[in-house]
Amino acid sequence: MALTVDDVDRFEASRSRLEAIAYRLLGSASEAEDAVQETFLRWQAADVNKVEVPEAWLTKVLTNLCLNQLTSARARRETYVGQWLPEPLIAGDPMLGPADTAEQRESVSYAVLVLLERLSPRERAVYVLREAFDYPHREIAETLDITEAASQQILHRAKKRVAAGKARTEIDEAAARRIVDEFLTAATSGRTEPLVRLLTQDATAIGDGGGKVPARSKAFQGAVAVATFMRGLFKPSKAKRALAGGSPGIYAMTANGDPAVVAVLDGRVIGVVCLEVTAEGIAAVRSQINPDKLERATRQWAAADHGEPLFHAF
Repeated sequence: MALTVDDVDRFEASRSRLEAIAYRLLGSASEAEDAVQETFLRWQAADVNKVEVPEAWLTKVLTNLCLNQLTSARARRETYVGQWLPEPLIAGDPMLGPADTAEQRESVSYAVLVLLERLSPRERAVYVLREAFDYPHREIAETLDITEAASQQILHRAKKRVAAGKARTEIDEAAARRIVDEFLTAATSGRTEPLVRLLTQDATAIGDGGGKVPARSKAFQGAVAVATFMRGLFKPSKAKRALAGGSPGIYAMTANGDPAVVAVLDGRVIGVVCLEVTAEGIAAVRSQINPDKLERATRQWAAADHGEPLFHAF
């Protein structure tokens, strides 16, 4: 049955919300876009005149598509080359979704997206729908075909598992940029001591190259090891320029609400380094350099006003 203009408009009115849900569930912008497109195809094939509450119908279809995707993704990640990290989203990207409450902002932070990988697909769905989008347990239960009591129990378990590994400090954009400036000043000083002072003692550094860009398969552990690695990373060399294809511009930005270093070469984002900030200092440095996971960031970068780079690396 062909959709009317009104039917299409009803779907498009939900697209941004659906993309934001799918991104939090999957940790991938490209997979989120695919899931939303598949939801549209299901909407197109359905007898939409019999759908009483389009928003609830679309949310249920999308969520279940994402649950299936998460199940298969776990198997794929077992054979993923190197470390797997979520796809970062630069400030201003509509896929980041609502940011009115602390819970909403936290749910899309890079650190929490990493922690969500510890949850089962159903735990992740309940957590996202409740914490990020404030769905009542009654609607979550209907979406997942479970009881309200089960939804509440799953949320309690999921929040406990996420909180066990989380000590993130919420900061505003201006503070985030100051942190990035301090981090870059220390990293490019040629000495490890200034950077060690910004890090927690048990800080970690991890990178995702996806087998496309060289990245260490194991995380660096401890402030000295992380500082030594970051000092070497920002040390200029012909080999690095050759590998990158030039000297990328380095920007202080936010990604997923966290302080971030963004490296851009010829208008293409080639790296996003997200800093997890706690009351004790920077606890984690997570670098996304897999070009497949930076395509949306590059599109958003082209559409944004980002000013001049702080400096050019390498």
